[in-house]
Amino acid sequence: MSRWMKRVAALVLAIGTCSGDARAEASEVRLSRGYGILYLPLFVIDQYKLIEKHAKSAGLGDVKVTWRTLDGGNVINDAMLAGTLDVAAIGVPGFLTLWAKAKGNARLEIIGLSGLSTTSLYLNTTDPAIKTLRDFTPKNKIALPGIKTSLSAVVLQMVVAREFGDHDYARLDPLTVGLGHPDAYSALVSGGKGGVDSHFGSPPYSILELDKPGIHRVLSSADVLGPMTLDAVYVLKRFYEANPKLCRAFIAALDEANALIARDHDAAAQAYLNAAGAKVSKEEVRRMLADPHTKFSTTPDGVMKFASFMRRVGSISVLPGDWKDLFVPDIQDRPGS
Repeated sequence: MSRWMKRVAALVLAIGTCSGDARAEASEVRLSRGYGILYLPLFVIDQYKLIEKHAKSAGLGDVKVTWRTLDGGNVINDAMLAGTLDVAAIGVPGFLTLWAKAKGNARLEIIGLSGLSTTSLYLNTTDPAIKTLRDFTPKNKIALPGIKTSLSAVVLQMVVAREFGDHDYARLDPLTVGLGHPDAYSALVSGGKGGVDSHFGSPPYSILELDKPGIHRVLSSADVLGPMTLDAVYVLKRFYEANPKLCRAFIAALDEANALIARDHDAAAQAYLNAAGAKVSKEEVRRMLADPHTKFSTTPDGVMKFASFMRRVGSISVLPGDWKDLFVPDIQDRPGS
Protein backbone atom coordinates (compact mmCIF):
# COMPACT_ATOMS: atom_id res chain seq x y z
CA MET A 1 0.00 0.00 0.00
CA SER A 2 1.36 3.43 -0.96
CA ARG A 3 2.14 6.08 1.65
CA TRP A 4 -0.71 8.22 0.31
CA MET A 5 -3.23 5.35 0.58
CA LYS A 6 -2.07 4.60 4.12
CA ARG A 7 -2.80 8.20 5.07
CA VAL A 8 -6.22 7.93 3.42
CA ALA A 9 -7.01 4.73 5.32
CA ALA A 10 -5.98 6.31 8.62
CA LEU A 11 -8.16 9.35 8.00
CA VAL A 12 -11.18 7.29 6.98
CA LEU A 13 -10.81 5.23 10.15
CA ALA A 14 -10.57 8.38 12.26
CA ILE A 15 -13.64 9.86 10.61
CA GLY A 16 -15.60 6.65 11.03
CA THR A 17 -14.85 6.37 14.73
CA CYS A 18 -15.27 10.06 15.62
CA SER A 19 -18.24 11.20 13.53
CA GLY A 20 -20.89 10.94 16.27
CA ASP A 21 -24.07 12.98 15.90
CA ALA A 22 -23.79 14.83 12.58
CA ARG A 23 -25.98 17.63 13.95
CA ALA A 24 -23.82 18.32 17.03
CA GLU A 25 -20.83 20.58 16.59
CA ALA A 26 -17.47 19.56 18.07
CA SER A 27 -16.78 20.38 21.70
CA GLU A 28 -13.03 20.29 21.09
CA VAL A 29 -10.88 21.74 18.31
CA ARG A 30 -7.24 20.84 17.62
CA LEU A 31 -5.14 23.39 15.79
CA SER A 32 -1.60 23.60 14.46
CA ARG A 33 0.76 26.55 14.31
CA GLY A 34 4.41 26.96 13.45
CA TYR A 35 7.35 29.15 14.37
CA GLY A 36 7.85 32.85 13.87
CA ILE A 37 5.96 36.05 13.27
CA LEU A 38 3.79 34.53 10.53
CA TYR A 39 1.83 32.74 13.25
CA LEU A 40 1.39 35.78 15.52
CA PRO A 41 -2.42 35.93 15.16
CA LEU A 42 -2.63 32.38 16.48
CA PHE A 43 -0.45 33.27 19.48
CA VAL A 44 -2.80 36.18 20.19
CA ILE A 45 -5.86 33.93 19.81
CA ASP A 46 -4.35 31.50 22.30
CA GLN A 47 -3.32 34.11 24.86
CA TYR A 48 -6.68 35.90 24.86
CA LYS A 49 -8.75 32.69 24.48
CA LEU A 50 -10.56 34.17 21.50
CA ILE A 51 -11.84 30.90 20.02
CA GLU A 52 -13.39 30.03 23.35
CA LYS A 53 -14.92 33.52 23.54
CA HIS A 54 -16.47 33.48 20.07
CA ALA A 55 -17.59 29.85 20.33
CA LYS A 56 -19.48 30.65 23.53
CA SER A 57 -21.03 33.72 21.88
CA ALA A 58 -22.21 31.45 19.06
CA GLY A 59 -24.01 29.21 21.56
CA LEU A 60 -21.51 26.37 21.43
CA GLY A 61 -20.78 26.38 25.14
CA ASP A 62 -17.30 25.62 26.47
CA VAL A 63 -15.10 24.45 23.62
CA LYS A 64 -11.74 22.88 24.45
CA VAL A 65 -8.91 24.27 22.33
CA THR A 66 -5.58 22.47 21.97
CA TRP A 67 -2.52 23.53 19.98
CA ARG A 68 0.32 21.65 18.28
CA THR A 69 3.51 23.20 16.95
CA LEU A 70 4.30 21.72 13.53
CA ASP A 71 6.70 22.90 10.84
CA GLY A 72 6.75 21.96 7.15
CA GLY A 73 3.84 21.34 4.79
CA ASN A 74 4.26 17.57 4.57
CA VAL A 75 4.32 17.20 8.36
CA ILE A 76 1.16 19.31 8.77
CA ASN A 77 -0.72 17.56 5.97
CA ASP A 78 0.27 14.15 7.36
CA ALA A 79 -1.15 15.16 10.75
CA MET A 80 -4.43 16.23 9.13
CA LEU A 81 -4.67 13.00 7.13
CA ALA A 82 -3.90 10.98 10.26
CA GLY A 83 -6.90 12.57 11.97
CA THR A 84 -4.89 14.33 14.69
CA LEU A 85 -5.73 17.90 13.56
CA ASP A 86 -8.96 19.78 12.90
CA VAL A 87 -7.56 23.15 11.82
CA ALA A 88 -4.20 23.51 10.11
CA ALA A 89 -2.12 26.67 9.68
CA ILE A 90 0.24 26.05 6.81
CA GLY A 91 2.22 27.62 4.01
CA VAL A 92 0.05 28.21 0.94
CA PRO A 93 2.04 25.67 -1.17
CA GLY A 94 1.32 22.88 1.31
CA PHE A 95 -2.35 23.83 1.34
CA LEU A 96 -2.53 23.82 -2.47
CA THR A 97 -0.73 20.48 -2.68
CA LEU A 98 -3.30 18.70 -0.51
CA TRP A 99 -6.21 20.62 -2.05
CA ALA A 100 -5.25 19.38 -5.52
CA LYS A 101 -4.60 15.78 -4.41
CA ALA A 102 -7.84 15.46 -2.46
CA LYS A 103 -10.14 17.32 -4.87
CA GLY A 104 -13.12 15.16 -5.79
CA ASN A 105 -12.76 12.82 -2.79
CA ALA A 106 -15.67 13.65 -0.48
CA ARG A 107 -13.91 12.28 2.61
CA LEU A 108 -10.57 13.97 2.02
CA GLU A 109 -11.39 17.27 0.35
CA ILE A 110 -10.11 20.32 2.18
CA ILE A 111 -11.15 23.95 2.10
CA GLY A 112 -9.43 27.13 3.22
CA LEU A 113 -10.89 28.92 6.22
CA SER A 114 -8.88 32.10 5.78
CA GLY A 115 -5.65 33.74 4.86
CA LEU A 116 -3.27 34.24 7.76
CA SER A 117 -0.15 36.29 7.13
CA THR A 118 2.10 38.04 4.66
CA THR A 119 5.78 38.88 5.03
CA SER A 120 9.01 38.76 3.08
CA LEU A 121 11.30 35.76 3.24
CA TYR A 122 15.01 36.58 3.28
CA LEU A 123 17.76 34.50 1.73
CA ASN A 124 20.68 35.13 4.11
CA THR A 125 24.21 33.73 3.88
CA THR A 126 27.58 33.70 5.62
CA ASP A 127 29.41 33.27 2.29
CA PRO A 128 30.88 36.65 1.30
CA ALA A 129 31.19 35.54 -2.33
CA ILE A 130 27.42 35.24 -2.75
CA LYS A 131 25.76 38.43 -3.96
CA THR A 132 23.04 36.99 -6.24
CA LEU A 133 21.37 33.65 -6.96
CA ARG A 134 23.90 33.06 -9.72
CA ASP A 135 26.73 32.94 -7.18
CA PHE A 136 25.59 29.78 -5.38
CA THR A 137 27.75 26.73 -6.05
CA PRO A 138 27.45 23.03 -5.15
CA LYS A 139 29.49 23.66 -1.98
CA ASN A 140 26.76 25.87 -0.52
CA LYS A 141 23.89 24.57 1.62
CA ILE A 142 20.60 26.43 2.00
CA ALA A 143 18.50 25.54 5.06
CA LEU A 144 14.70 25.61 4.90
CA PRO A 145 11.87 23.54 6.42
CA GLY A 146 10.94 20.71 4.07
CA ILE A 147 12.95 20.19 0.90
CA LYS A 148 11.04 21.00 -2.33
CA THR A 149 7.59 21.21 -0.71
CA SER A 150 7.67 23.66 2.20
CA LEU A 151 6.63 27.30 1.92
CA SER A 152 10.25 28.46 1.84
CA ALA A 153 11.19 25.79 -0.71
CA VAL A 154 8.42 26.73 -3.14
CA VAL A 155 8.98 30.48 -2.76
CA LEU A 156 12.68 29.85 -3.47
CA GLN A 157 11.69 27.92 -6.59
CA MET A 158 9.49 30.83 -7.70
CA VAL A 159 12.36 33.28 -7.18
CA VAL A 160 14.75 31.00 -9.07
CA ALA A 161 12.22 30.64 -11.91
CA ARG A 162 11.99 34.42 -12.15
CA GLU A 163 15.79 34.57 -12.55
CA PHE A 164 16.45 31.49 -14.71
CA GLY A 165 13.06 30.61 -16.22
CA ASP A 166 10.40 28.03 -15.33
CA HIS A 167 12.41 25.28 -17.04
CA ASP A 168 15.17 25.76 -14.43
CA TYR A 169 12.97 26.43 -11.36
CA ALA A 170 14.61 23.56 -9.39
CA ARG A 171 18.16 24.77 -10.05
CA LEU A 172 18.95 25.33 -6.36
CA ASP A 173 16.93 22.39 -4.96
CA PRO A 174 20.05 20.14 -4.71
CA LEU A 175 21.60 22.71 -2.36
CA THR A 176 18.69 22.74 0.09
CA VAL A 177 18.65 20.89 3.42
CA GLY A 178 15.64 20.40 5.64
CA LEU A 179 15.88 22.34 8.91
CA GLY A 180 13.21 24.13 10.91
CA HIS A 181 13.73 27.88 11.15
CA PRO A 182 15.04 27.83 14.76
CA ASP A 183 17.64 25.16 13.92
CA ALA A 184 18.58 26.92 10.68
CA TYR A 185 19.10 30.16 12.59
CA SER A 186 21.32 28.37 15.12
CA ALA A 187 23.37 26.78 12.34
CA LEU A 188 23.91 30.08 10.57
CA VAL A 189 24.84 32.19 13.61
CA SER A 190 27.21 29.47 14.83
CA GLY A 191 29.30 29.99 11.69
CA GLY A 192 27.83 27.32 9.44
CA LYS A 193 27.29 24.28 11.67
CA GLY A 194 26.87 21.15 9.58
CA GLY A 195 27.99 22.97 6.47
CA VAL A 196 24.86 25.16 6.42
CA ASP A 197 25.96 28.59 5.21
CA SER A 198 22.60 29.98 4.01
CA HIS A 199 18.99 30.15 5.19
CA PHE A 200 15.78 31.10 3.40
CA GLY A 201 13.48 32.03 6.25
CA SER A 202 10.92 34.30 7.84
CA PRO A 203 10.97 36.74 10.78
CA PRO A 204 12.10 36.80 13.50
CA TYR A 205 14.92 34.46 12.44
CA SER A 206 15.65 36.18 9.12
CA ILE A 207 15.87 39.58 10.85
CA LEU A 208 17.90 38.38 13.82
CA GLU A 209 20.45 36.73 11.53
CA LEU A 210 21.23 40.06 9.92
CA ASP A 211 22.10 41.51 13.31
CA LYS A 212 25.01 39.07 13.52
CA PRO A 213 28.42 39.93 12.02
CA GLY A 214 29.35 38.03 8.88
CA ILE A 215 25.77 37.41 7.69
CA HIS A 216 24.27 39.35 4.79
CA ARG A 217 21.06 39.25 2.77
CA VAL A 218 21.10 38.01 -0.82
CA LEU A 219 17.47 38.80 -1.59
CA SER A 220 13.99 39.49 -0.23
CA SER A 221 11.11 37.48 -1.72
CA ALA A 222 8.77 40.48 -1.64
CA ASP A 223 11.20 42.48 -3.76
CA VAL A 224 11.14 39.77 -6.43
CA LEU A 225 7.57 38.43 -6.30
CA GLY A 226 5.59 41.21 -4.66
CA PRO A 227 3.31 40.80 -1.60
CA MET A 228 1.49 37.46 -1.23
CA THR A 229 -0.35 35.63 1.52
CA LEU A 230 2.28 33.12 2.62
CA ASP A 231 0.32 31.19 5.24
CA ALA A 232 -3.32 30.14 5.26
CA VAL A 233 -5.65 28.09 7.44
CA TYR A 234 -7.58 25.06 6.19
CA VAL A 235 -9.89 22.29 7.42
CA LEU A 236 -11.38 19.15 5.97
CA LYS A 237 -14.49 20.15 4.02
CA ARG A 238 -16.41 17.61 6.08
CA PHE A 239 -15.31 19.36 9.27
CA TYR A 240 -16.50 22.72 7.94
CA GLU A 241 -19.88 21.29 6.93
CA ALA A 242 -20.33 19.61 10.33
CA ASN A 243 -19.08 22.61 12.34
CA PRO A 244 -20.13 25.83 10.59
CA LYS A 245 -20.56 27.82 13.81
CA LEU A 246 -17.21 26.69 15.18
CA CYS A 247 -15.47 27.59 11.91
CA ARG A 248 -17.10 31.02 11.92
CA ALA A 249 -16.01 31.44 15.54
CA PHE A 250 -12.43 30.78 14.46
CA ILE A 251 -12.66 33.37 11.67
CA ALA A 252 -14.12 35.89 14.13
CA ALA A 253 -11.30 35.13 16.58
CA LEU A 254 -8.75 35.68 13.82
CA ASP A 255 -10.35 38.98 12.84
CA GLU A 256 -10.18 40.13 16.46
CA ALA A 257 -6.54 39.03 16.80
CA ASN A 258 -5.60 40.88 13.62
CA ALA A 259 -7.33 44.02 14.87
CA LEU A 260 -5.38 43.84 18.14
CA ILE A 261 -2.08 43.43 16.27
CA ALA A 262 -2.86 46.45 14.08
CA ARG A 263 -3.74 48.79 16.94
CA ASP A 264 -1.40 47.61 19.71
CA HIS A 265 2.05 46.42 18.67
CA ASP A 266 3.11 46.29 22.31
CA ALA A 267 0.40 43.80 23.31
CA ALA A 268 0.98 41.80 20.14
CA ALA A 269 4.71 41.64 20.80
CA GLN A 270 4.08 40.45 24.35
CA ALA A 271 1.77 37.70 23.07
CA TYR A 272 4.54 36.57 20.75
CA LEU A 273 7.13 36.57 23.53
CA ASN A 274 4.80 34.59 25.79
CA ALA A 275 4.28 31.89 23.16
CA ALA A 276 7.39 31.73 21.01
CA GLY A 277 10.70 30.14 21.85
CA ALA A 278 12.86 32.65 19.99
CA LYS A 279 15.23 34.71 22.12
CA VAL A 280 14.11 38.14 21.02
CA SER A 281 13.26 41.36 22.84
CA LYS A 282 9.91 43.11 22.74
CA GLU A 283 11.51 46.02 20.91
CA GLU A 284 12.85 43.66 18.23
CA VAL A 285 9.38 42.18 17.74
CA ARG A 286 7.91 45.66 17.47
CA ARG A 287 10.52 46.47 14.83
CA MET A 288 9.42 43.43 12.82
CA LEU A 289 5.76 44.40 13.12
CA ALA A 290 6.61 47.82 11.73
CA ASP A 291 7.96 46.22 8.52
CA PRO A 292 5.53 47.23 5.72
CA HIS A 293 5.88 43.75 4.18
CA THR A 294 4.50 42.08 7.33
CA LYS A 295 0.70 42.03 7.43
CA PHE A 296 -2.03 39.89 8.98
CA SER A 297 -5.40 39.40 7.32
CA THR A 298 -8.08 36.77 6.89
CA THR A 299 -8.33 37.91 3.26
CA PRO A 300 -6.25 35.73 0.91
CA ASP A 301 -3.99 37.84 -1.29
CA GLY A 302 -2.02 36.58 -4.26
CA VAL A 303 -2.60 32.86 -3.68
CA MET A 304 -3.18 32.41 -7.40
CA LYS A 305 0.48 33.36 -7.98
CA PHE A 306 1.38 30.18 -6.08
CA ALA A 307 -1.27 28.09 -7.82
CA SER A 308 -0.31 29.23 -11.32
CA PHE A 309 3.38 28.56 -10.72
CA MET A 310 2.82 25.16 -9.13
CA ARG A 311 0.56 24.10 -12.00
CA ARG A 312 3.05 25.32 -14.64
CA VAL A 313 5.90 23.28 -13.16
CA GLY A 314 3.73 20.23 -12.42
CA SER A 315 3.69 20.43 -8.61
CA ILE A 316 -0.11 20.28 -8.67
CA SER A 317 -2.34 18.70 -11.30
CA VAL A 318 -5.41 20.93 -10.85
CA LEU A 319 -5.57 24.72 -11.19
CA PRO A 320 -8.35 26.49 -9.26
CA GLY A 321 -10.39 28.93 -11.32
CA ASP A 322 -9.75 31.69 -8.80
CA TRP A 323 -9.07 32.10 -5.09
CA LYS A 324 -12.76 31.64 -4.23
CA ASP A 325 -12.57 28.02 -5.37
CA LEU A 326 -10.18 27.44 -2.49
CA PHE A 327 -11.88 29.14 0.46
CA VAL A 328 -15.13 29.00 2.45
CA PRO A 329 -18.05 31.27 1.47
CA ASP A 330 -17.72 33.12 4.80
CA ILE A 331 -14.76 35.13 3.49
CA GLN A 332 -15.67 35.30 -0.19
CA ASP A 333 -17.27 38.74 0.12
CA ARG A 334 -13.84 40.08 1.09
CA PRO A 335 -11.56 41.35 -1.69
CA GLY A 336 -8.92 38.81 -2.62
CA SER A 337 -6.91 37.61 -5.55
